[in-house]
Amino acid sequence: MASPIRVLVCGAAGRMGAAVVEAVNDSEGMYVALRADPALTTGEGVHRDLGAALAAGEADVMVDFTRPDTVFANVTAALAAGVHCVIGTTGLTDDQLAEISSRAESGAANALIAPNFAVGAVLMMRFAAEASRHMLAAEVIELHHDKKLDAPSGTSLLTAELMGGDPPIHSVRLPGLVAHQEVILGGLDETLTIRHDSLSRRSFMPGVVLAVREVGNRAGLTLGMEALLFNDG
Repeated sequence: MASPIRVLVCGAAGRMGAAVVEAVNDSEGMYVALRADPALTTGEGVHRDLGAALAAGEADVMVDFTRPDTVFANVTAALAAGVHCVIGTTGLTDDQLAEISSRAESGAANALIAPNFAVGAVLMMRFAAEASRHMLAAEVIELHHDKKLDAPSGTSLLTAELMGGDPPIHSVRLPGLVAHQEVILGGLDETLTIRHDSLSRRSFMPGVVLAVREVGNRAGLTLGMEALLFNDG
């Protein structure tokens, strides 16, 4: 019988981090061995900084939902320690992604970076990419809670890339929202709207758990959840 996957949750005191802790501990074959967050002070496996958590040497996979200004350092430190990385924090630059890819290709640990772990959101992007081949024009509206630090969202940027035509992106930040996106496509006397709504952070957890299970089996850097959900990914 395989040993359970030992998970390090970086940013464990945040809203997404806390949801990841609960989801991992509720899933078969894995458990949270370590939590890293400056806001945490006590508890088994708790560390105020990632370096101390990695030094404990008890993690197989790190999950990071932190901040755009810290995620790159977190990922490179984990990869250097031989810990696989599942990253949901957006805002990494192209140069940073290239560096992560190089380190994952040359090292012992892999990385998976996804702007959105909700299965429905991945399907929304796939449908929008297909629809864009048949409609005349499109625009993207992404709506998130007012604490989200980056705009446009990583999901909307990936959607636009997959659609291939650089559709305009409109960003909305308001209290009461979680994560939502509409793709509106126009044709001759018709429109098509494809929308996805995450009603709570639990919507991301099945994808996060799947990524924790699979990242160790996928060499190098994997971008997006498509490869885990579709045979042609």
